[in-house]
Amino acid sequence: MKILLYGINYSPELTGIGKYSGEQARWLAEQGHEVRVVTAPPYYPQWQVGEGYSPWRFRTEQDAGVTVIRCPLYVPRQPTALTRLLHLLSFSASSFLAVLGQLRWKPDLVMLVVPTLFCAPQALLLAKLSGARSVLHIQDYEVDAMFGLGIGGGSLLRRLAFGIERWLLRRFDRVSTISSGMLDKARGKGVHSKRLLFFPNWSETARFRQVAHSHALLERLGVPPGARVLLYSGNIGEKQGLELILDAAQAHADRPELIFLVVGQGTGKARLLERVQREGLRNVLFAPLQAYEDLPALLASADAHLVIQKRGVADAVLPSKLTNILAVGGNAIITADPDTTLGRLCEEHTGIAVLIEPESVAALNAGIERVLALPARNKVALNYAKEFLDKERILQRFLAQV
Repeated sequence: MKILLYGINYSPELTGIGKYSGEQARWLAEQGHEVRVVTAPPYYPQWQVGEGYSPWRFRTEQDAGVTVIRCPLYVPRQPTALTRLLHLLSFSASSFLAVLGQLRWKPDLVMLVVPTLFCAPQALLLAKLSGARSVLHIQDYEVDAMFGLGIGGGSLLRRLAFGIERWLLRRFDRVSTISSGMLDKARGKGVHSKRLLFFPNWSETARFRQVAHSHALLERLGVPPGARVLLYSGNIGEKQGLELILDAAQAHADRPELIFLVVGQGTGKARLLERVQREGLRNVLFAPLQAYEDLPALLASADAHLVIQKRGVADAVLPSKLTNILAVGGNAIITADPDTTLGRLCEEHTGIAVLIEPESVAALNAGIERVLALPARNKVALNYAKEFLDKERILQRFLAQV
């Protein structure tokens, strides 16, 4: 089968959507399918185009049997609501001809990964002209996230944005997304249940099983010997509200045995660093994103995992970092309301994580105490990962359904 995967994020990005799109494309190629990808140069989460790539040039490369077409885009130095919009529009515009150029190749399946929905018209047009099946895979509800964070403008703009989104969603043959709550949201936007697919993010569970605590890795990251580590690893952006971690660190300043370790990159990192320096928070350490081969050891070495999000985005964005935390048997503190996907996950699988109220330092402090009292390995999380997060099972099932 000829498969076109279309999305703004792709390998070698180490976190979020790019990681999963890259793994999916390579897996499809391993199964004998002819796979092409239309994407952008790597830029996330640093918001800076990777070394060796240009933001202004087209480029075609080979990645483990996958043909990857990189299209130019605008990457703002300081993303704001307006510059993010221009960023997404720039990729949609530059990739338009690259996508329609695949008409001669005549794909059998066109899969658009959202964000960004700005790319939906050309994806649908290519599918219609080539007779291909069209799949919209929603990693983030970007419209919901935008208004959930209060950056979307007035009621007229809101109605218009959601109306266009509903119209586009109903044009695809299949709509897939990564959680039960996000499937419910798609139904609420008018997508018929028969066209919906559950396609969760996965973990390479075998790589994360029975991984030992790494004192050497923690020492390299600056963690003192014998300290207990409260880890946040991933994108440092606006959706997370990571100032809450610094609030908790301030509340635990008299406990030097607790270290808050923030590993990652993103637009909010400079602001957090500035506050740590200003307030003299010696129990907070920062480290850059670690190589993927070091990720299992990093996750296995944490005493608690901080899965922090602002209220209002918990069902619009499901944190991809959680899959590997569960696969390693980590004890996670999740900020989400009970009626969200994450809330339901914790209710349906008692003990999988500690669920706390979002945006509350008191709740986070109480959650930290609960997690630090738990055994080092979370058996509920390990069993859940084995049953529901295995990469091979998930991709095989998805391919059979589309």
